[in-house]
Formats: sequence, structure tokens, C-alpha cells
Amino acid sequence: MKVSEIHRIKCGNGNCYIIENGTNGILVDTGKKEFIDNVLESCKRYSVKLIVLTHAHFDHAENAARISDSMGIPIAMNENDRNLISSNTNQSLSAATIPGKIVLAASLREFSVRTMPEFKPDILLRDGDTLSNYEIDAQIIGLPGHTDGSIGIDVEHKHLIVGDALMNMFYPTVSMLYHNRKEMTESAGKISGMGKRTIYFGHGKPVSNRKWR
Repeated sequence: MKVSEIHRIKCGNGNCYIIENGTNGILVDTGKKEFIDNVLESCKRYSVKLIVLTHAHFDHAENAARISDSMGIPIAMNENDRNLISSNTNQSLSAATIPGKIVLAASLREFSVRTMPEFKPDILLRDGDTLSNYEIDAQIIGLPGHTDGSIGIDVEHKHLIVGDALMNMFYPTVSMLYHNRKEMTESAGKISGMGKRTIYFGHGKPVSNRKWR
């Protein structure tokens, strides 16, 4: 397979990514509705053939239905986040730190007023699945904790897109928000154990992998 590149699409305080190999591209997350034009234009530039959602919170999935319909491409995600499509409040969130509680309060306010266009995922991804059908050398990594169905994408054993399993909003850390704290901690340890990688967050700039606490 051709070597892949990772392109970061900044969407306010969040990120989407395109993994592309010069022929095919995969969009990872879709951003908030305010950034739909930017994301769509990037998809066309890189010949995107698939949407992969790291999880189904609206700031990562709000544009999934529209992009899928506009471009005629499938949506892939983990089954355990399907209940978030109808309402992001279907999986409770908690925070332990002061910055996390600030982010949690803002998130819950938006959860209460935003309605995400519903969609039915075309592909259900599990830990260990590959994206080889799209000629991308990447593997799905199960990273539950932030949500039940949170996943990451390990690209060529060099680049790891983690969604919100880790965050870099104020500083690089394990997710400040969690549905299941034990699973979140285990997922952070799983990432640490993957060794040398560049970590691409759902929020914040990429950093090198490290021991996540």
C-alpha cells in the first residue's frame, strides 16, 4: 500500500482528520455544523471514500449525515455509540479535575440545545478491524471510556488518531470527560503501551506518545 498522510482540519476547538494515500481518503470525524463547508471542501480535495467516527458526540459527528448524503459515502463507527446518535445525553459524562468540570459544564449545555441529524451507520467497526478495503494501512483500536464506543485509528504503526480518549485542550492528558473512568484509564494505558506514535487528538495539537496518566 502507498504511504499515507494525515491532514488535520481545524474546526474551532476541535479537529477532524483526513487519512489519504494519494488515491483514496478517509475522513475521521466530521465536526460541528458551523464547519461543514470547510470539511466538505477538504473531503473533495482528497477524494474521501469513507467517514470514520471516533465516537458519536455532536462535535465529532454532527455533520456525518450531511457529508454522507452529499458525497454518497458510508459512515463507520462502533456499535456501542449508536445510542448517542439520537441524544448525546444517553451516556452520562463525569469529570474529576477543575478544567474537566469546566469543559463538562459547557458540553452539557450544548448537549441540551443541539439536535444532531440522525443517521444509521453503514459499517460497524470493532477493535482489530482494518481499513485495507480503502487501501489505507490502518487498524481500528478500541478505546472505550470517554464513551462506550470510542475508537482510535492506528495508521502504519506511526500515527494514532485517538478522538477524545486523550485530550490536549489545556495540556496533553487522558480524557477530562468520561462515561466510564476505569475503561478510560485502561484505554490510556493501552495507548501508552503502543510505543512510538504521533498522537492526534480530537481537541488540540498532536504530540508524541508517552505514559498517559
